[in-house]
This record gives sequence, structure tokens and C-alpha cells, in this order.
Amino acid sequence: MSLLSFLFKGQTLPEQVQILDREDYKMAISKGKVQLVDVRTRGEFMAGHIKGASNIDFFQGSAFQSAFSKLKKDKPLYIYCQSGNRSQKAARMLADMGFQEVYDLRGGYRTWTY
Repeated sequence: MSLLSFLFKGQTLPEQVQILDREDYKMAISKGKVQLVDVRTRGEFMAGHIKGASNIDFFQGSAFQSAFSKLKKDKPLYIYCQSGNRSQKAARMLADMGFQEVYDLRGGYRTWTY
């Protein structure tokens, strides 16, 4: 095992998860009705979010899983957070929950432009 693979063990994402740059993400969510979820806190969401996004707070534990269990696992799911850290953790959980396609916004909401 190389030093890099040791240091970054567990950093690879499941095959169901893809990270999209801002332009690809914007193009994908503009194609119609999509499952778009902001996994930031309610306060962060209220301070600004991508139009059409729902808010499911990553830090809400069982409520987080319960809310996602109501979404369609066979339809693409687009998620984001502030910087990309929480949404990558969320993406791993969502893949474990059975979501087949999860797309995360690289760099999070802070990279988004209106």
C-alpha cells in the first residue's frame, strides 16, 4: 500500500456517486424536474440556495435518512452543501441507502453563480 493510498483510504466515492463541476451540474439540473437537495442546515439554506432545491439537513441523523427514504432511488439525485465536504459524506450514505445515481456539486454552493 502506498503512502498516498494509506493517507486517503476511504476517500474514494462509490460508483453510484459522481462529482460534477458547476457548469455540468447547472446543465443537468436545468433539464427539467430533478431531485435537487441542499444538505446544509436550515439557516444556511435560508441565506441562499439553488432555485428548486429542497432542504434536508445532513446533521439531522434519522430525520435525514427518513426524508431521503421518500425520494426515488432509481432517479438521479443532485445534492450539494456549502463546500462539498458534507455532500460527499451524504453521497456515500445515499449510495448505501440504495440510490443508483447521486451527483454532487464540486466545491459546493460557494462556487455557484446565479
